[in-house]
Amino acid sequence: MTAPPAYADVVARIARAAQAAGRAAGNVTLVAVSKMQPWEAVAPVLAAGQTVFGENRVQEAVARWSERRGEVTLHLIGPLQTNKAADAVAFFDVIETVDREKLARVLAEEMQKQGRAPRLYVQVNTGEEPQKAGVIPAEADAFIALCRATYGLHIEGLMCIPPVDEPAGPHFALLAKIAARNGLAGLSMGMSDDFETAIAFGATAVRVGSAVFGART
Repeated sequence: MTAPPAYADVVARIARAAQAAGRAAGNVTLVAVSKMQPWEAVAPVLAAGQTVFGENRVQEAVARWSERRGEVTLHLIGPLQTNKAADAVAFFDVIETVDREKLARVLAEEMQKQGRAPRLYVQVNTGEEPQKAGVIPAEADAFIALCRATYGLHIEGLMCIPPVDEPAGPHFALLAKIAARNGLAGLSMGMSDDFETAIAFGATAVRVGSAVFGART
């Protein structure tokens, strides 16, 4: 099947950005953000070979992907309430929004109980925006240490969503710096408007929605 043009364009742009940064395109994972997209938009992208998708809400992801669960790798990229943690551990491969001690504790308990270990990312609120989830940069090191030492969680990397009204580069640089000093390889950063910049700063995963699927209606 021919890939949808918008999807093919994003894949090509990721490859070019990686090459420009002296990196292999295969070192950057495209997380196609399917949240709130109609299935008619998602199906052609899945058929074209995309296997990694991002969802914001546990229930929406379960409704959309349950019948095709074996075909895809699913990232939870929206805020996670502790009362949904059991469902998230059961359903997702990657949880990118670990951001507070209570959630870390509940995730550790659920992973132990279920015998499942989704890959975990700590969300850092690099812009220290009050309306956004995430630990503030000054508290990131201590929180990562707490996740590891107190709750035995293996943290794979960090995730951020820079403020919309600021250049993204300094936020990506800050996230990369925090990751490096904590020995973390994963950097989930960059969305439709700035994923090429994120790749230049070392992103290992970019979360792209509208550039792949078109604007949500």
